[in-house]
Amino acid sequence: MKRLLVLVAAAGALAGCGPVKSTSHLLDAEVQIQAARTAGAPKLAPYEWTAANLYIHKAREEVSYSDYQAGVDFAEKAARFAAEAREKAMANANGDDTSPSPNP
Repeated sequence: MKRLLVLVAAAGALAGCGPVKSTSHLLDAEVQIQAARTAGAPKLAPYEWTAANLYIHKAREEVSYSDYQAGVDFAEKAARFAAEAREKAMANANGDDTSPSPNP
């Protein structure tokens, strides 16, 4: 009987990890997106900015369906794209753009 009780308690504790982990990743991604917005990413890094916003939207959708692992995966992708957008926007704003110009 005690083993069954311990097993049920452990399963209950593990079931609660999904929402907490996904919420943490969503918040991290949102912070990265705000940092990218502050750096001017919507104009200076539009591809990365758009990807980050689409991934955070998809992450929220998956969490709403209780698919927490997919939500975490999409939130991590959103955070990566947002960080890349911030870095690219800061580099472009400082004139450090190493990409070739469209009109040589």
